[in-house]
Amino acid sequence: MTREEKEKLYRKEFQKLNKFFKNIPKEQQQLIEGLKQQAAFLYATMMELQERINNEGPVELFVQGKQKLLREHPATKVYNEMVQRYAAIIKQLLTMLPKEEAKEKEDALLAFIKKAK
Repeated sequence: MTREEKEKLYRKEFQKLNKFFKNIPKEQQQLIEGLKQQAAFLYATMMELQERINNEGPVELFVQGKQKLLREHPATKVYNEMVQRYAAIIKQLLTMLPKEEAKEKEDALLAFIKKAK
């Protein structure tokens, strides 16, 4: 993925988050701006890592001296950590929504997480 593609994906995700959380009162919007930026960054980076894992595979051949071992691709570990961080940030953002809307959006988040694993 090129830098431009990642930046475009970041902007698209940030816009989606802005639309998703538009019903939050304006004074709270300022508080969650950083969380939305971090979530958009994590999303774009996860997609970059996902592309790399798809191209190179989830495991790699690791050679140390005469030993050859298959090990988890480093991008896989980072990807899994980012999925958890992304989910935590989105969950935190969901606490800012009115109760009914939060439940609907939380269900959408859980569907995404299950798909990512």
